[in-house]
Amino acid sequence: MTQFDGELSPPFEIVEPQRWRAPIIFNSPHSGSVYPSEFLNASRIDLAALRRSEDSFMDELIGGLSDQGFPTVRVNFPRSYVDVNREPYELDPRMFTGRLPSFANTRSVRVAGGLGTIPRVVGDGQEIYRERLSVDDALGRIEALYKPYHRALRRLINKAHQAFGTVILVDCHSMPSVGVSREEPRRPDVVIGDRYGTSCASLLPDVVEHIMSGLGYSIGRNKPYAGGFITEHYGNPASGLHTVQLELNRAIYMDERRRERSPRFAQVVTDFAMLADALAQVPLGDLGPFQAAAE
Repeated sequence: MTQFDGELSPPFEIVEPQRWRAPIIFNSPHSGSVYPSEFLNASRIDLAALRRSEDSFMDELIGGLSDQGFPTVRVNFPRSYVDVNREPYELDPRMFTGRLPSFANTRSVRVAGGLGTIPRVVGDGQEIYRERLSVDDALGRIEALYKPYHRALRRLINKAHQAFGTVILVDCHSMPSVGVSREEPRRPDVVIGDRYGTSCASLLPDVVEHIMSGLGYSIGRNKPYAGGFITEHYGNPASGLHTVQLELNRAIYMDERRRERSPRFAQVVTDFAMLADALAQVPLGDLGPFQAAAE
């Protein structure tokens, strides 16, 4: 590990129940709020601005589900430092001194937007760093934080898959209540992302929509978020690997400006527990075999 070993120990946490109720894993990759001192020192913006990229409190919203028989995963380091919902080497060469490895993906849409594995900007477009970083710094973060997280997540997924024959990964995120563009319509309460029907059996987003809409939430599908690297990478329905991304409108459960839990927070926790219960009742045999629709 590097000099941030002590500050980011542990870098992520997996809580497994004593007895798995169902092969359903709840993952919060973007709620990390432990900022290494060297990162803060290198940033040209203050901590409050950096924290705008956080999926604040999402780890708390799902934290109690481990007591109900569902494993939970939370990342403690911030996405503005290392974003695990990207390919391992989505890197912007303009950010670094030195030459990136030949296998780095320097031309993705996410890199172009400044939101690669080592982000250049925070969510509202503000530049993070005062100076260029060394390539070794970037690769060190990936080796020390990104790769161990994905190895652990893969082990957990494989454990569920071997025990149950299938697995459902619910990738939990939150989104600002309004978009950057004024042309964007009002965002729904929950956006369900399944990579346009390719990352999971269609039954799963249907169940999510049925339960959450029944609880009074407005629902969107795949717009503005269809699912990132985690949804795409771990979703392989033909092999019994189902991944669905949930984006929760932050205005529902928190004061976005003050970054504080709102009075409705406890109710949202209860609603997530009801959703988990409904997903656990889905007969596993109804999830496959699945074939993606032809283009």
